[in-house]
Amino acid sequence: MLDPGKASYTLKKGKPGVVMFVGLQGAGKTTTCTKYAHYYQKKGWKPALVCADTFRAGAFDQLKQNATKAKIPFYGSYTETDPVKIAEDGVERFKKENYDLIIVDTSGRHKQEAALFEEMRQVSAATNPDLVIFVMDSSIGQAAFDQAQAFKQSVSVGAVIITKMDGHAKGGGALSAVAATKSPIIFIGTGEHMDEFEAFDVKPFVNRLLGMGDWSGFMDKIHEVVPMDQQPELLQKLSEGNFTLRIMYEQFQNILKMGPIGQVFSMIPGFSAELMPKGREKESQARIKRFMTTMDSMTNEELDSSNPKLMTESRIMRVARGSGRPVREVMEMLEEFKRLAKIWSKMKGLKIPKKGDMSALSRNMNAQHMSKVLPPQMLKQIGGMGGLQNLMKQMGGKNFGGMFGDK
Repeated sequence: MLDPGKASYTLKKGKPGVVMFVGLQGAGKTTTCTKYAHYYQKKGWKPALVCADTFRAGAFDQLKQNATKAKIPFYGSYTETDPVKIAEDGVERFKKENYDLIIVDTSGRHKQEAALFEEMRQVSAATNPDLVIFVMDSSIGQAAFDQAQAFKQSVSVGAVIITKMDGHAKGGGALSAVAATKSPIIFIGTGEHMDEFEAFDVKPFVNRLLGMGDWSGFMDKIHEVVPMDQQPELLQKLSEGNFTLRIMYEQFQNILKMGPIGQVFSMIPGFSAELMPKGREKESQARIKRFMTTMDSMTNEELDSSNPKLMTESRIMRVARGSGRPVREVMEMLEEFKRLAKIWSKMKGLKIPKKGDMSALSRNMNAQHMSKVLPPQMLKQIGGMGGLQNLMKQMGGKNFGGMFGDK
């Protein structure tokens, strides 16, 4: 349903590739352009940004600011009003300078505006992009279908990026957008920061859509691997939802050991996957160890508080001095704390079923949750709520290998 089965265009290192970003105003297109550039820059590409948005006041300033922060070359103009000319000049210039990922940011307006689509077609004709990415705000829900359709009819959308996935909107509209454009979702934006941007993978996304991950598997794992005497304390901490730096420190220890409890935490959506991305375990472990070194210089009061405001500037300076790490690193550790605390807080009030009671309960909860995020026409096709529960029962047994608590 979410996977149109069509691979996105693959960029080639060392060969100039032009990627054009399109989308409505307010979807976070300009920020996403920089995140996309930053993501590939870390992987060894040479990205450059071209601001062909002459419609929105301040668009070039925003791109300039983002690009400067991420140390990515950019091109734009305060005087030229023709976006086609800016796009053409920018792409030509960066091709000459041997950049291999040239990103063109275009104007965003509202679906109805014919002028936007005309401009998009002209920019596309002038720059001949290898890939057109449609940026969509996850909170628009089912309106995504019309939106995606309108864009697809104007330029050939090759991939979709969904932004603002950190809010309550769980991206149900993503389902219909992908169906409409027959284009794969390649990334999702999960926050304001440059690194809050992750490559999209269907299974975890469906997990997230069904209510913050696979709780049934998570609970089974707790029953299976955590010693009986430690279970109550761990579950108590989880259901209270209060996250402190000390809990983070303990979980870092568990993740590094990757012992039984570490495995449990690796199943919490967003917890381990981001801390320890596949293929980058070594550098992730080094990063976690650095975080722990800074935390070794904290007082008990600081470690046991769940209030990030407690860490004032003078305390941060003191921790940096004490641990011999740069202030930037202490700040980074506190950012990580905020991110994990957000995930942890979603577990507040989690009711822990007894072993064996999980499958029917989780299926029921998940089906209700899923019925809210699915576009109505899709729910109808499945056969309403009853059909959805049956489908999930089958999926539990087959494709998703126990994702819905059915072993």
